[in-house]
This record gives sequence, C-alpha cells and structure tokens, in this order.
Amino acid sequence: MIALSKILKKQRLPGLLERLIKERQVFAPVKRGEIILIREIDSPSQVLLEYKNAKESPKAVLFPQRETLFRYRTERGKADVEVPSGAARGRVLFGIRPCDARGLLLLDKVFGGGCSDPYYMDRRNGTLVVSLGCAEPNPSCFCLSMGGGPCSAEGSDVLLLDLGDGYLAEAAGEKGAALLEDQAFEESDERSLDLAEKTKKQAEASMKPVAMKENLEGELERRFSDPVWKDLAESCLSCGICTYLCPTCHCFDLCEEGSGQAGERIRIWDTCQFPLFTQQASGFNPRPTGKERFRQRIMHKFSYLPETQGLLGCVGCGRCVTECPVNLDIREVLTSLSEGNAR
Repeated sequence: MIALSKILKKQRLPGLLERLIKERQVFAPVKRGEIILIREIDSPSQVLLEYKNAKESPKAVLFPQRETLFRYRTERGKADVEVPSGAARGRVLFGIRPCDARGLLLLDKVFGGGCSDPYYMDRRNGTLVVSLGCAEPNPSCFCLSMGGGPCSAEGSDVLLLDLGDGYLAEAAGEKGAALLEDQAFEESDERSLDLAEKTKKQAEASMKPVAMKENLEGELERRFSDPVWKDLAESCLSCGICTYLCPTCHCFDLCEEGSGQAGERIRIWDTCQFPLFTQQASGFNPRPTGKERFRQRIMHKFSYLPETQGLLGCVGCGRCVTECPVNLDIREVLTSLSEGNAR
C-alpha cells in the first residue's frame, strides 16, 4: 500500500543523485553505444531516464553473473578458507522499470526462503529500489497480463511517475518513506495525484493483453506429454539468451578454479536451455533434446514457480521477445498452449 506521495522536480534530481552517490553505490540506466544498460554511476549526468527498457535486467547487481563464494589454500595438512566480505556500502537501483522491480520479489523468495542465500541477501537487504513507471510501454511488453503493470509499485521502495516537469514519487514502506525525507522532495497536490492516476490508466490501456487461459498452470500440467512441445520448440536454438536477460531466471552452476594448493569456488549463471544443464555424471540426460528443455523453461515459469513460490516466473518485460534470434515469441507460445494449437 502506498504510504506517502511527494513531488520531485526534475531540476532537483541531480542534487538527489549526487547525495545518493556519496552515500551508496548507485546503479541506473546508462547509454553505451546504441543500447541501454544498468551500470554503476559516479555522476548524475550519466543517467538516462527517457528510455523504453534496458537491454539487460538489473538482477546482476544483486545476483552477479560470476562471483567468488570462497577462496581456499591448503598447506601442511591444514586448509585456510577466506570468504569475500559483504557489500560495505548500501546500494540503490535507480530508474529501473516496474517489471524489473517486480522480478526482485521472486528472487527474494528463491534466495531468501527457507534456505537463505547469504551472498544475495547481504546485497538485497542494503538495497533501495527506485523504479520509474512506463508512460508509454514497449509493444513487446506484457507485464499487465503477468499480474503486474506499467506503473506497478510491487518490488519498489519508491515509484516515480513522470508528470512532465517533475515526478510524483510514491513510497511503499519505511525505506521509501525515508528517501522522501530528502530535501529534493516537496509536498504533492491534488492536480499531481490526478495526473499520475491518468498516466497509469493510459499506460495500461495501451497494452495488448496476452490471449491465454486463466488456469494456465493446470493446462500446462495436463499437456506435459503433448506433441505440441516439439512443434513449439522446433525453431529454438537453445542459445539461452532469453534466460540470461530475464529478470527472474536464477539457475546457476558451481565450479572450482585453481591449481596446486590454492583455488576458489565460483558461482556462475546457467540455463535450463543448455544441453549439459541436466546431464548426470553417468552420462544420462533426462532432457536430451530442445523439446524437453524448451518445455522446462515454460513449465518452470508458469507452473512450477506458481506452485512452489506463489509467483509467476515471468514479469512480462519483453526482453525474450525482442532479443530472440529466431523471433520465438513467448506470448504466442502461451496463446498456442491455451488454444491447443502448435505455433
């Protein structure tokens, strides 16, 4: 529930960012060549807030693509283990889209559940999330069909809505309310609140819903052995780009790197789309072809995660739609499965 709303004039934004940069690591959308990435900034001038969506999700800030879990050295029968120290400074995810902020809710459940991951949670607990609503969503976006919305505040501590000369800042929870105590913010008025509500409704109205069954989870379970999976996966290259760019995909592998008496254990991103992902030491692979791997991705996102975590494994960011090298559209896949037709 929104606890507090204030106005942030655009001319005051650089000052706010400068204060945040002094106190914390700030990650925001920046332009690199022709693409938008989420990167740490050291100056407000680097931030780009007039954009559709970043090429990548911000999950790497909290769940790095490669990280060292511990280093070890053995000498004279003894082993010394060194665990890298946690984040010394707090972090801010600034200007990310609501779909990416909502994606953090699933990562929080996976890494902060019954068996909590200290590496992720150490970073997550010290992170402030400031998202920026989408007044004009990309045609590839379908967040509304996934239970979110272009101006959803879920997963955010503060949601910014562009009103032209400023932003309406809506705080959810104590962390967001604390940020709105900064001198950059001023009290909101009825006109700003009405304009923000109009912006939300217009953004939602511009989105085309995905045609799929309401009980998709049950339909997927029923069709687990259906030949349709072979047809749907026929063009998939198993390249894994959809999972690497996804805000919610979180599969990883553990590897040992070292030589002699010293080494380190590292965690790296992995994907269910790679042929070796499920290959066992005996050589047996329960998902030997692209059909089984493609089915696993869809089932995990729309059946298994809703059952185990209570959340879909998709936030409708549209990255897998725009970046797939063979134009395999997940929205069409869901529609085909709902209608009983192969793509």
